[in-house]
Amino acid sequence: MTGSVVLWDFDRTLAFRDGMWRGCLVEALEEVAPRHGVVGADLAPGLRDGFPWHRPETGHPELANPDAWWNALQPVFVKAYIGAGVDARPAGRAARGVRTHYTDASRWTVFPDSVAALEELAAADWRHVIVSNHVPELDALLHDLGLGGYFTAVVNSSLVGWEKPHRRIFEVALERAGRPERVWMVGDNPVADVAGARAVGIPGILVRAGRDDGLRPAVRRILDGDVDSMGTSITERDLPEISPEGL
Repeated sequence: MTGSVVLWDFDRTLAFRDGMWRGCLVEALEEVAPRHGVVGADLAPGLRDGFPWHRPETGHPELANPDAWWNALQPVFVKAYIGAGVDARPAGRAARGVRTHYTDASRWTVFPDSVAALEELAAADWRHVIVSNHVPELDALLHDLGLGGYFTAVVNSSLVGWEKPHRRIFEVALERAGRPERVWMVGDNPVADVAGARAVGIPGILVRAGRDDGLRPAVRRILDGDVDSMGTSITERDLPEISPEGL
């Protein structure tokens, strides 16, 4: 057991995608059916179930390669389109384009303070590991966004076969991090990130995308070793926030 490691969520903690999943499906539909009239809110009901992270209690090792993962999501996308009033044929064509649109790095934005937070902690000898419920192409996305070099490992649910908050994905993260002496989890989801980490003995810090103070309080707590100040308590009203990373 050596060193100090911060486990980071990715989506809405370090970066975000314009339009999230709903916006991505709208973009894919525009390619095959211009003037379709569908907006993100029309697609939201069909995206509230069917992603692997909607059932984190169930592992999915059979989806642990990129093509299998995306193929399993095709019916979800088609259902969302049809529920929004799109005919079956364009719905199927648009669904096949979602992968390309979602993994387009030009649609993603790194939060202004993410790099500064990573660098300040690295200067204090903290290593960084991503632990994310995300698409299989996350490694490439991190590289394209200029973030890849900051992380010693990327633990991605789509390739590991387990979703946060399941303890198994955190156990994999600890293994890949070399069982560090000190470890924190930082993320925007009170259930998937904070409660999931605490269940395996990792202190968690809840951050909110768009907050004026950004990641600064998280950095300070880590550097100060403020383990006793555990932040926001987890209540029943928080449970819906386990929905997709960017519905």
